[in-house]
Amino acid sequence: MSEPIKVAVVGAAGRMGREVVKLVLQDEELQLVAAVNRTHAGSDAGLLVGLPEAGIAIVEDVEQALLDSRPDVMVDFTGPRFAYAHTALAIKHGVRPVIGTTGFTSEQIDELDKQCREQHIGGLIAPNFSIGVILMMRFAAQAAKYYPHLEIIEYHGDQKLDAPSGTAIKTAELIAEQRQELRQGNPEEEELLEGSRGGYYQGFRIHSVRLPGVFAQQEVIFGGFGESLKIRQDSYERASYMPGVKIGIQKVMEQPGLVYGFEHYID
Repeated sequence: MSEPIKVAVVGAAGRMGREVVKLVLQDEELQLVAAVNRTHAGSDAGLLVGLPEAGIAIVEDVEQALLDSRPDVMVDFTGPRFAYAHTALAIKHGVRPVIGTTGFTSEQIDELDKQCREQHIGGLIAPNFSIGVILMMRFAAQAAKYYPHLEIIEYHGDQKLDAPSGTAIKTAELIAEQRQELRQGNPEEEELLEGSRGGYYQGFRIHSVRLPGVFAQQEVIFGGFGESLKIRQDSYERASYMPGVKIGIQKVMEQPGLVYGFEHYID
């Protein structure tokens, strides 16, 4: 058996970070070597997530953690405010970033890709790690070739900060690659309440629902002559993303350059 991949988790005490810590501690192909968070410093990472003591204490400084633990991969689910700086730090020290945060500009992605290639390491930025979400996006892009009239509705909890979600934006981008821009609806339609028709993208609309009690769902609705097609994916807990996170950790070990979008790793 080959040596396990050494992993540092940044944002380890966050809701997604805790799931990543559980994944790494419970998978014999992975090894937790560092856990970073702005709070809970000194706490044992295993005990923090309800597992036996792991012998890895939570620390606050990302760069120092990378220098001390020398991980192969850094997994980061912190947020747009910190993710770019963390990613650049990881690449600087030859650590492969796996980032589950949205908000990167195309210029930032290009720059980080350049840095990865200069260091001869891989990296991944993924708006969503759910295999079901990737298939939903892929099926939606395929359907858009035949049903150019569509709308996207995405649902998240009321504490989510960005709207629309990164997944909805990525879905729209993939659909736009297969569909010429077409302004839908009645050309004389009028919004009686501003925003009631949702966000405009390449002629179709994206709607964001934010409610307590909701986790994460998205549906793409296509309308045709006398029929409609709905493609929907529902996530019920954060653990559903962990098989994808593991694939991301493994894949960034294989080839240099930064990849944007987990779909590139799903055949």
